Amino acid sequence: MSTLTANLDLPLHHGAPGAARRAVVAVLTGWGFHDQDWLETAAVVVSELVTNAVRHGGGCLALAVEAHEGRVVVSVADGSAVVPRRRDPDDEGGRGLALIEALADRWTVRNHEGGKQVRVLLPPSAQVVP
Repeated sequence: MSTLTANLDLPLHHGAPGAARRAVVAVLTGWGFHDQDWLETAAVVVSELVTNAVRHGGGCLALAVEAHEGRVVVSVADGSAVVPRRRDPDDEGGRGLALIEALADRWTVRNHEGGKQVRVLLPPSAQVVP
């Protein structure tokens, strides 16, 4: 099976997380991912990634989704080179990375065009229809 990819540029705007959630769920459903619980997990992860980029990043936001052999990676790039870190969960808005860690198999950060890209490997989906 070949790798499926989708890329979307998002505005640095408070409406970006909702737009990203809707776009990712539509793309993944179109690719044959139909487990509603898994799609909700993917939507939450994407929402947290984009929310963090809007709050702490800069420049244009680039969302990417990749699927290969039933595994999905979602990533968000922004213009800030500051690496995300876990914050005190009692801080306002300090639960994003903890939530991503709880829902994902793993996450990584890499340099990307003067900023950073946060990549998240989602757990395998139980229902994938090719």
